[in-house]
Amino acid sequence: MKDVRVLVADDHEVVREGVCALIERQPNLKVCGLAATGREAIDLARKTRPDVVVLDMTMPESDGLDAIRQIKKALPDTEVLVFSAHPSEEMIEEVFDAGAKSYVEKTQATRDLITAIRSLAEHKPFFSQKTSEILLAKLSTGTAKEHDRAGPKLTTRETEIVRLLAQGGSNKEIAATLGISIRTVETHRATLMHKLGVHSVAGVVRYAIRHHLIEP
Repeated sequence: MKDVRVLVADDHEVVREGVCALIERQPNLKVCGLAATGREAIDLARKTRPDVVVLDMTMPESDGLDAIRQIKKALPDTEVLVFSAHPSEEMIEEVFDAGAKSYVEKTQATRDLITAIRSLAEHKPFFSQKTSEILLAKLSTGTAKEHDRAGPKLTTRETEIVRLLAQGGSNKEIAATLGISIRTVETHRATLMHKLGVHSVAGVVRYAIRHHLIEP
């Protein structure tokens, strides 16, 4: 089995070394670089081309969101796992929209980090229990709950695109998977997001989890 190459980026040395030790104990997982700043993470990612980047959100020189965007722009096939503390709905929406496919709290490292890395290595998103709870929180109150209980009527094609978007697919990847043009994907995406009443990929993820289109 091919080794999964992981870049670890965190401004705290003890965290970097701890994550590195945890990863290196696993079969077929190899740390290919350690970064202490956002800029180092971007530069090392371009140089080493890892399969997965484990990235803290609060680092000097370049913040986590900027690092995610630049890494994904340079390396579309590299997956980003945000490894940080105290997740909020706003932060989760921002990191997913920037291109990350997983958010794991540092307090859950021993339970979720390796599972998340292996999932991302197969280009599958991973949601910790806390992240799933936050993504679904809006659906438990008010009009969002009433709207989502019945669910808007999506076409079969729109449902396929919801699933692929929630799994982290780009417009180009979805077009290739479904055998349609990128422009057609963009049109369907705009229509379904309007139907769902959401304005971000995180909103699509919430809908997909709620309707069992993907596993949390």
